Amino acid sequence: MKKSLLFFTLFSGLSTFAQNCSDLFISEYVEGWSNNKALEIYNPTSSPINLSNYFVARYSNGSTTATGANAIQLNGTIAPFNVYVAVLDKQDPNGTGQEAPVWDSLLARADGFYAPVYNTNNSFYWNGNDAVMLGKGTLSSDPTANVTTATGFAIVDIFGKIGENPANASGVASANDGAWSTGFPYSSGQGVLVTSDHSLLRKASIQKGVATPVSFFNPLSEWDTIPAVIVRLDPATGDTILGSTGSPILDGNWNSLGIHSCECAPAAVQSIKQNAELSIFPNPTSGIVYLKGASMVEKVLVYNALGQLVESVNNNSKSVLSIDLGTMKGLYLLKITDASGEQITKRVIVK
Repeated sequence: MKKSLLFFTLFSGLSTFAQNCSDLFISEYVEGWSNNKALEIYNPTSSPINLSNYFVARYSNGSTTATGANAIQLNGTIAPFNVYVAVLDKQDPNGTGQEAPVWDSLLARADGFYAPVYNTNNSFYWNGNDAVMLGKGTLSSDPTANVTTATGFAIVDIFGKIGENPANASGVASANDGAWSTGFPYSSGQGVLVTSDHSLLRKASIQKGVATPVSFFNPLSEWDTIPAVIVRLDPATGDTILGSTGSPILDGNWNSLGIHSCECAPAAVQSIKQNAELSIFPNPTSGIVYLKGASMVEKVLVYNALGQLVESVNNNSKSVLSIDLGTMKGLYLLKITDASGEQITKRVIVK
């Protein structure tokens, strides 16, 4: 308890309280098998944002501090209401062990690569028990300097709870296999571990980052969760495709990277909602979802997590439209089009 109070006191004077839709925040967190690590960062504003004013820091195994060796300055620009996907820089196809390459399907989603050498900078090597901060400011050139000394430092968003090392499913806090879970107090291994071998997607209702340390990190309060890998299915039959050894072929589950639905989106994007608020329920679902306020909807295309079109639904001008997604668990993207051709994309999870 003293450790947590000390941390809060240290940071409380440096943190800022962001206004809704006013600054960047993390929109997707990927902690996949091997070196498949990525962050998607969303720009909820109407202006492009230069990423060189921001950095990512990793707080490893319950540490309350991060230095320049645990943080890295970002680069590039995020367009208004768009995202930037930052991926761990492991691109050697011949790499093995700790140098194993990021899977091709994740490489294809990347806008930028970071921290290729662990011993130089370990900012992107998080496991499920590491907190991750999106910060604002210019890091010191001294790798031993605390990130709080960055010029113009401010906390923009925090994933996890800094200063806490969550346990694994056996209730043991360790260096590599712990994670925050679905059972209170979210750090003792109770429930389902969801910050390791999973991707977490920020809910569309979230309009700003977490700028102050939390007492408890409940992963599902602001995030939806999907597994890191999914079994490859035959698009025609839905049957599992087996490899040469007879085991199911697994694919990375990152089709959601590169797109984010957020209520910060401008009115032009929301034009389908002119006459009634378009909402999707239930979400997550066991198979059937309903679109309320769908009188302006012309067509809905449904894509699975591999980007495959699984259903096309034409609307007959009813105010409520039902879509049967089946029982195959995973993430689905609904591309909704109105009569004018304008589109919005919604995410639905079948559990």
